[in-house]
Amino acid sequence: MTFQITVQPSGHQFSCDADETVLAAAIRAGVGLPYGCKNGACGSCKGKVVRGSVQHKAHQQRALTVDEEAAGMSLFCCATTSADLVIEAREVAGSSDYPIKKMPSRVTSIEKVAPDVVVLTLQLPANERLQYRAGQYIEFMLRDGKRRSYSMASAPDGEGPLTLHIRHMPGGLFTESVFNTMKERDILRFEGPLGTFFLREDSDKPIVLLASGTGFAPIKAIVEHMIHLKSPRPMLLYWGGRRPQDLYMDALCRRWAAELPNFQYVPVVSDAQPDDQWQGRGGFVHRAVIDDLPDLSGHQVYACGAPVVVDSAKRDFVQLCKLPEEEFYADAFTTEADLAK
Repeated sequence: MTFQITVQPSGHQFSCDADETVLAAAIRAGVGLPYGCKNGACGSCKGKVVRGSVQHKAHQQRALTVDEEAAGMSLFCCATTSADLVIEAREVAGSSDYPIKKMPSRVTSIEKVAPDVVVLTLQLPANERLQYRAGQYIEFMLRDGKRRSYSMASAPDGEGPLTLHIRHMPGGLFTESVFNTMKERDILRFEGPLGTFFLREDSDKPIVLLASGTGFAPIKAIVEHMIHLKSPRPMLLYWGGRRPQDLYMDALCRRWAAELPNFQYVPVVSDAQPDDQWQGRGGFVHRAVIDDLPDLSGHQVYACGAPVVVDSAKRDFVQLCKLPEEEFYADAFTTEADLAK
């Protein structure tokens, strides 16, 4: 059976099959509901059920609490329905401008940039082009039907290859192959572009870019896209890692800071060891932002990395620094271990 979903306040409508999630149906129909992980972990797709009811598949409690669900809130990425629905959600303009494609790609290089991070470079077919927004991601389609998501680290403005930053997760289905068996010229299939984490170009507000670990990948794409646009908007990048080696493109960030008059870079290391000889900032990366910018009321924030970093940043920036909640854009990197909790 097929059911009708109506989105408030826009009035947009789309059909949803009985075995389909509300988010999947919206993406298929080109309706721009916000989303990130698509698997009940990040909470980006949370909205309200105004009329009707949904059934939720497994999800993380921090993404949708029992109290929120009782109050009518829903995670649309894991919500199905057996009747027509009216939902309330803030739609994302521009999220469906580019077609979602399934494409083959060829591995052209696997460059180790840290003990547990590689830059994977992919060449697309000569007659194909992937259009996407800086910050979006792709999903690799693995042979067993499973999928793994990675953000594009290259800006969407050129005709060159795609680059991805991949951290080794011991025992990880995909990353074990990347680090141990994958070779140049191997073929990988993916689907994309996906996600509503991307640069909003219709604002002139200063931008705070917050990254932890390989959350730097989509942030890098955003910075390079801003450079391509010759945007005058101020950019402040805070990149956090446990050890200095986790800031695997520190030299690139320092070069941006030296060459771009509107760009500042603050590296933050939370667990430096004596032999690191670290002389920079310490502690949690989002706390460094609070120390430097106690008033974020006139800023936009783009945060990407571990869920605990993203969640803490959103809470504290909104509560302590007067950041408008709608100006916090985030992509929480969730692993299979996160989802199993």
